[in-house]
Amino acid sequence: MNKPKRYTITSALPYTNGPIHIGHLAGVYVPADIYARYLRLTGNDVVFIGGSDEHGVPITIKAKNEGVSPQDVVDKYHAIIKKSFEEFGISFDNYSRTSAKVHHETASGFFKTLYDKGCFVEEVTAQLYDEKANQFLADRFVTGTCPKCGNEEAYGDQCEKCGTSLNATDLINPKSALTGNVPTLKKTKHWFLPLEKYEDFLKEWILEGHKKDWKPNVYGQVKSWIDDGLRPRAVTRDLDWGIPVPVPGGEGKVLYVWFDAPIGYISSTKEWAEKKGIDWEPYWKSDDTKLVHFIGKDNIVFHCIIFPAMLKAEGSYILPENVPANEFLNLEGNKLSTSKNWAVWLPEYLKDFPGQQDVLRYALTANAPETKDNDFTWKDFQARNNNELVAIFGNFINRVVVLTQKYYNGIVPEPHEFSVIDEETLAAVKAYPEVISSSIERYRFREAQQELMNLARLGNKYLADEEPWKVIKVDEARTQTIMFVALQIASALATLSEPFLPFTSEKLKNILGLHHNEERSDTLIPSIEKITQKNKSCNEAVSWESISTKNILISAGHKIGAPELLFSKIEDETIQFQLNKLEASKKANEAANKTMEPQKETIAFDDFTKLDMRVGTIIEAEKMPKAKKLLVLKVDTGIDIRTIVSGIAESFTPEEVIGKRVTVLVNLAPRELRGVESQGMILMTETAEGKLVFINPDDPKVANGLPIS
Repeated sequence: MNKPKRYTITSALPYTNGPIHIGHLAGVYVPADIYARYLRLTGNDVVFIGGSDEHGVPITIKAKNEGVSPQDVVDKYHAIIKKSFEEFGISFDNYSRTSAKVHHETASGFFKTLYDKGCFVEEVTAQLYDEKANQFLADRFVTGTCPKCGNEEAYGDQCEKCGTSLNATDLINPKSALTGNVPTLKKTKHWFLPLEKYEDFLKEWILEGHKKDWKPNVYGQVKSWIDDGLRPRAVTRDLDWGIPVPVPGGEGKVLYVWFDAPIGYISSTKEWAEKKGIDWEPYWKSDDTKLVHFIGKDNIVFHCIIFPAMLKAEGSYILPENVPANEFLNLEGNKLSTSKNWAVWLPEYLKDFPGQQDVLRYALTANAPETKDNDFTWKDFQARNNNELVAIFGNFINRVVVLTQKYYNGIVPEPHEFSVIDEETLAAVKAYPEVISSSIERYRFREAQQELMNLARLGNKYLADEEPWKVIKVDEARTQTIMFVALQIASALATLSEPFLPFTSEKLKNILGLHHNEERSDTLIPSIEKITQKNKSCNEAVSWESISTKNILISAGHKIGAPELLFSKIEDETIQFQLNKLEASKKANEAANKTMEPQKETIAFDDFTKLDMRVGTIIEAEKMPKAKKLLVLKVDTGIDIRTIVSGIAESFTPEEVIGKRVTVLVNLAPRELRGVESQGMILMTETAEGKLVFINPDDPKVANGLPIS
């Protein structure tokens, strides 16, 4: 066994402005939990840290919208979030909150240390200000157009579409999220961390030191930031909710949430260590410790540039060994959205699927967005459960336990002579811990879980090939050996499944009677042939290492429990219920957001009579070369056949529009589009769902060319 190592594992602190949904689990918390559980199982010294981020602007917005205090909001959602993590088996060693006294003290002390060392630059700059709200617009108090990708719903701290980290003043056409007003610029003083001073350090540490071992999406985003040139980043804000700036002149200001939040990892570790009566510093200040941050891709810049620069400036902390950030998980083809209620919330999931936490953990890991954005669908969730967990894993365990009870009253039988297939199967089982370990240690959790299922497939194939239900009729000794081997596979599954399916693992260990006593230093049986010796001393607490090294995982004479289904089939009606809930959310959101265009300014009757609108029929259509949105149409207007270029190619194929009756504005001045002269306009409208539809006369008696008046 490898020498135990010390690990500090952190997971992004969730904002306490709402419950946790499947995107959070898939992107951060299940991968982090798999990694932490695996490291513990392999004998390492692990602290897995989490906590609630209670100082973000989204919290103050939530409080304003609900007419309550920010403290009311964070108290409510901290409890909900913490309970969800517990219910889904996220095995934090400590789950804290940034409102805790230890965190305020730690974050203030960290800022003061950097301040005293002269690490900050103090500047008076013009910031966005809402005159109506009488407030500076930091971060998510302002929205506008992203200067990098053109997303019109970017926030003042980040564009969630392209991932670019922003300052509020970077936004194009900014508006206040509080009042909708166009903000003005007003001068204010803040402290900045001059990131440009750390460029050389970051280039050496990341671009040279981690090019091969960091995930391409993480390395690529960080490289892009550094290549663009780093600039000073404000670490204070004009807000009344957060940790007060602890230096002269800081009155009325708080620490920037992305300065404050990652320090929460340190303060949570301090809190944990104090409870255990041990020293926290080795977990953050010893070169023997491996620090790993689990985050989503929207947090890469903060964990790979800003926080490391802070740690480097302070001088006594270790830097992260890896930051295995995941991409985003979508839901039924659309981006998860709290505001649009397009999500699967964990508390609601447990109401609809009680006791089935592992099914969701499994489905999310099987479809984890490790290298690209992935899509969660309820049909895939059902298929993963029914076709894999039930049909493969559950089926194998059920057959083994049922047959052991039926043939031997639940007593593990004594094996006899092993066949070649028996020896090959047992040797194959021994290889799985290393194979799964290799995948986990490279942060390939989908691959690791697939290998776990391959072990269950091995068990099913072994039983199907050896057919103990037939052999029992002619060869009892051979049947004993088959069942003994099958029980070794089941015992291996009980332990190897723990990082991925902790509730199932515990259930299976209870069925098999694999207790959690400490491993004894038993003498290992040196060869497979000697398994036939009567040896009742092998340990019934199967460790990760023992699967690779021991020839017996569960010994002859050991009594197992009664059969119990590990997984249950999920019916179509259950899935349709979930789809119906999403459809209801979609319709409610559309109704809430549906707004009619305001009436335009009044025109004279003579202005209207200048418009010449005619009934026409599209007789030809083709896509405009190298244009995503444009179709080139030939339209019979009744008075002529003319070319009209229309921006409808994303909604209709050329074949779909041929023969369509349409309303045409025929006296619009011609306009050249990509070298083609467009001689009019097809009139369209848009449904509440955002779908383009034609304004067309359906009556076949209405002839082409008839004017519309």
